[in-house]
Amino acid sequence: IDGAVVLVLCLSCLLRLSLGKQNSGRGKLPPGPTPLPILGNILQLDVKDISKSLSNLSKVYGPVFTVYFDLKPAVVLHGYEAMKEALIAAGEEFSGRGHFPMAERVNKGHGIIFSSGKIWKETRCFSIMTLIQEEALCLVEELRRTNASPCDPTFLLGCAPCSVICSIIFHNRVDYTNQNFLTLLEKFNENFRILSSPWMQVNNFPALIDYLPGSHNKVLKNSAYVKSYILEKVKEHQTSLDINDPWDFRLFPDQDGRGKICTSEHVSDVYNDVGTPLQSSILTCVLSAKVQKEIDSVIERHRSPCMQDRSRMPYTDAVVHEIQRYIDLMPNGLLSSFSSQGTTVLTSLTSVLRDDQEFPNPEVFDPGHFLDESGNFKESDYFMPFSTGKQICMGEGLARMELFLFLTSILQKFTLESVVDLKDIDTTLILSGFSHVPPSYQLRFIPV
Repeated sequence: IDGAVVLVLCLSCLLRLSLGKQNSGRGKLPPGPTPLPILGNILQLDVKDISKSLSNLSKVYGPVFTVYFDLKPAVVLHGYEAMKEALIAAGEEFSGRGHFPMAERVNKGHGIIFSSGKIWKETRCFSIMTLIQEEALCLVEELRRTNASPCDPTFLLGCAPCSVICSIIFHNRVDYTNQNFLTLLEKFNENFRILSSPWMQVNNFPALIDYLPGSHNKVLKNSAYVKSYILEKVKEHQTSLDINDPWDFRLFPDQDGRGKICTSEHVSDVYNDVGTPLQSSILTCVLSAKVQKEIDSVIERHRSPCMQDRSRMPYTDAVVHEIQRYIDLMPNGLLSSFSSQGTTVLTSLTSVLRDDQEFPNPEVFDPGHFLDESGNFKESDYFMPFSTGKQICMGEGLARMELFLFLTSILQKFTLESVVDLKDIDTTLILSGFSHVPPSYQLRFIPV
C-alpha cells in the first residue's frame, strides 16, 4: 500500500476518534465554542493572554462554559459568583488537582502545587506549619551592600524565599553568593519563565510533545539537576536524623519500611514548588513614602517588624494586598478536577481580581482598593490571588508573611529611588500564559 494512502487512512481514523470522543461528552457539559478535531479550541485562544480569551468567551457563553485542549474538555469558571459556588460551597468536590502533564513528569504527582489526594493534603498541612521563617534582616544587609548604587532588586528578592526553604530542608540558610545556591536559583527561574511561556500551552499534547524539540526538555533537565543536588544533601542529613524534628520525622521510615508521605523525593519537590519568584514583585509598584510614614509611627527605626504590627498598619496592609491583586501571578489558577466526574476545571482568577465593580479602575495600582473612607483596612471576598476554598495555594500564609516582613524591613531601612521618572516605569506584566512575571528595572536603596 502506498505510504500516502496509509497516512490518509491513519489521519481519517484519528479524526473520527477525535470527533467521537469530543461529541460523546459535550451534551453533559456546559456550552462553549465548537472544538476542532484533535486540536480542540487551542487555535481559538490567544496563548499569550489566555485570561483575555476566556473573558471574551464568557461574554458569549456565560460564567460557566467548556473549552477543549486537544481531546480533553475543561470547564471554565469565570467571575466571583461562579468561583464561590464551586470552590467554596462545593469545595470537597473540587479539592483534587487537574491533569498537568509537564508537572506530572517532573514531580511524579508528589509536588505541593500539583499533587492531589492524601499526598496533597498531608504535605500541604505539614508545609504550612514549617515554612514560616524570617530572612528579612539578611535581605536588608544584602541591599545595604549595593551602596545606594542602581540595582535590579528582583534577584535578591528571589534569593530570599529560596533561602527560607533551604534553611528548612538543610537546617542552614544559604548565603546569596554561594555558587551552588545561585545555580539552583538559575534553574528555578529558567523553569518558571519556560512554564509561563505560550509554548507550554502545547503541553496539553503529552503524546506529541515527547517527540518534538523545545524548551520543555530544558525544564526536565533543570528539574533533574535540582533533584540530584537536593537529594544528595538530604542523604547527608539523614546520617543525623532527629525524630523530634518535624521535618526529620517525615524522613523516618514506617515499620514496614515504606517511609511516610514526605520521602526524600518529595523534599526536592517542596523546593521546586515553593521556590517561586513571587517575592520579586514586591517593589514593582510600591508607594514607599506613605508606607515609611506608617513604619515610623508604628514600628519606628530600631525594632524589627513583626506580624503583630500589621493590624496597626492599614495602609501598608493595603499595599501588600494590592501588590498581589495587581500582579495576578496565576491568572487562571491551577487546574482542579471535579472528583465525581473527573472533569478538569479552570478558574479564571483574573476575572475576580480585576472585577471593576469590586475594584474600580482595576488596571490601576491603587491601595485604596483595600481601604475604606476612614483609611481603615477593608477586606474583600474578591481577593483570591492564591485561589480559594480547597484549591487555595499551600504557600499563601508564607507568601503573605514574607511580603509584609520583607517590605516593611526594607522600607524601614531604605528610601527607594528610581533611576527613571516614576511615570516612565513600565509595569506591564510579561510572559502572560501559565503565570504573570513582573518586569525588572533599576532602583537605588538609599539608607535612612
